[in-house]
Amino acid sequence: MNDTQTPAVEAPVEQESALPTTTKERYVAPKRRRRWGDRKDGRRLRTIQPMSRLMPFIMPKRSDACNMFTDSFDVTEADKYCRRMVRDGYTNFNFMHLLIAAYVRAVSQYPAINRYVSGQRIYARTEITVVMTIKKSMKIDEPDTCIKVTFAPDDTAAEIYEKFNQIVQANQEDVSSKSDFDKIMDFFTKFPRLILRGVVGLVKLFDYHGVALLPDLPFYGSMIITSMGSLGIPAIYHHIYDFGNLPVFLAFGKKYYKLVMDREGNVFKRRHIDLKVVTDERICDGFYYASAFKYIKKLIEHPEALDERPEKVVEDVD
Repeated sequence: MNDTQTPAVEAPVEQESALPTTTKERYVAPKRRRRWGDRKDGRRLRTIQPMSRLMPFIMPKRSDACNMFTDSFDVTEADKYCRRMVRDGYTNFNFMHLLIAAYVRAVSQYPAINRYVSGQRIYARTEITVVMTIKKSMKIDEPDTCIKVTFAPDDTAAEIYEKFNQIVQANQEDVSSKSDFDKIMDFFTKFPRLILRGVVGLVKLFDYHGVALLPDLPFYGSMIITSMGSLGIPAIYHHIYDFGNLPVFLAFGKKYYKLVMDREGNVFKRRHIDLKVVTDERICDGFYYASAFKYIKKLIEHPEALDERPEKVVEDVD
């Protein structure tokens, strides 16, 4: 998980209203009684199709169930949107923030992409948690650390920016300090390898039976994202992990120019970014995944919709 980097983030410019106004009220999640078989970070889905319930037994490992696809985004409007956000005081607002905002909005409309498989059962995650590896400073010998940021399904792009940057800044302000992730890693690496194998096996055993002993590790979340563009290289297909329950890995590359043709046969040069995705196919079917990622693409190419809250938030099945 050491191939993701993000530049140092500057504090946002002080302004009278930190967030753009929106007329829609905040979403309030329905209260659900915790049932037998639910986990702390997700509720067990009991009404899904028999084939879906069987898939985790046919493909018990997440690496067994990897599907990979790529897409290309026209970022002409996205670039304009990012420049407008920077002018409005959201310093360093960039494509990373926009893509995360689009993904969070997609979860609000297609909640099945926020499911996960654990203990060969399928769960609906109770929160939207994005995982990312960062460098505390852009130096080749600077160690990496992982961050996790939790979002609400009706967050706007500006709110996504504020929450994300708050966590990044907290990890970058004091280069010498260690995050909780760093401390956990330091602790475990002190064990002899034979004992460490046993400890990791014990963590997996408890996790299989519904008890996450180390939920703060970056292997638990809605999705993990990496920017190859910040490294100046194209996107890659990054594996997802059998450890934990992350179901989706997004990687996007550097911007490049692409010739496109309109319906009248006119050719234009447009800036594009490639996105490569690795998914756990057990959480939902291909049609559902395709619908969700087409929605994400629509938001990237028409980002102004992310200034407002969604009209409604769709709940996953029981």
